[in-house]
Amino acid sequence: MKFLDDGMGMRDADSGDETEVPVAQLEQELAIAQEEMLALPAGYQPVQKALIQNRIAELLVDLQRDEEAFDCAREAFDVFVAVQQWEDAVQSCNVMFLAGQANSLPALGQGVWLAVTFPIDAELSVAMLQHIIDETPADSDGAAVAAVTACYVVEMRSEGKQRDNLALFTNHMLGTVARRHSDVSKQEQFDFWMEKMELTDPAKFLPRLRNVVDVLVQEDWWVDREAIWASLPDQ
Repeated sequence: MKFLDDGMGMRDADSGDETEVPVAQLEQELAIAQEEMLALPAGYQPVQKALIQNRIAELLVDLQRDEEAFDCAREAFDVFVAVQQWEDAVQSCNVMFLAGQANSLPALGQGVWLAVTFPIDAELSVAMLQHIIDETPADSDGAAVAAVTACYVVEMRSEGKQRDNLALFTNHMLGTVARRHSDVSKQEQFDFWMEKMELTDPAKFLPRLRNVVDVLVQEDWWVDREAIWASLPDQ
């Protein structure tokens, strides 16, 4: 899985390589990407540059050049929003969060909102929701809401091998959250906890996720939620 890795930064966990990528290799990849951006032809579309910027930002995170990574991804984000390439915009948010800067939590909140609002890649959506769990205290209801939303996203958006893999991951994630939240260790305890926490009905837990997002973003929204929501079908 590309986004749900084992703590090795932006590297692909499916590679089977358990050693960190050498700095020299990362710097070489960064130089190639930067040259590619400089070589864009006259009259290029902004999104062409933004796609390269996302790749550059990922490499900068791996190189621990976090402020540069955030700024690069932030610029790309605005371009993707303008052309409504929501999955790429969420990838920008993912990088901005991993960069650990002052506005990384607002970036996470907006990335989660876009990832749940639009039918983007399920794995990326789960990764964004996992960040919420990692950022919240053990007794946080928000972590429970994020975990059950991740399970819901997998059920609604994935199929085949991806669904099997992600369902295993998200079910384990939800069980872990239940244990740390309420010391749940048995199935009957888990079932009771799910009912008590109102985590069985999307009509109840999805509005609560919006509250979690609002706490993360505060007033620092970079997208017009009302305009986006009004443009969606069946609203």
